[in-house]
Amino acid sequence: MVSEKSSKDYLKCLEKKEKEWEKLCIRCGGCCGAYDDPCLHLKKRKNNKFYCEIYFDRLGSRKSKEGEEFNCVSVKEILNTYWKKDYLCVYKKLSKKGWQK
Repeated sequence: MVSEKSSKDYLKCLEKKEKEWEKLCIRCGGCCGAYDDPCLHLKKRKNNKFYCEIYFDRLGSRKSKEGEEFNCVSVKEILNTYWKKDYLCVYKKLSKKGWQK
């Protein structure tokens, strides 16, 4: 039987890995349509970095600025697809290198 302590340790480990994953992103905005038809929730900072104003609730049905409906998914689910300027994406770069840093 799995102890409560080991379950908590496992959850902490998953949270740590998720934070490490999130820190890799350079906020280029490409996966959210920054260079063609951006999501309505994608915003640009003065430093030319992008952010999602509803990031933690982003997944699911959304609309682009031109009115196209789409399903927002984790970047992990679209790494094998193409989007405009996807060469900027750190996750794509790392996936091509086998995730070696």
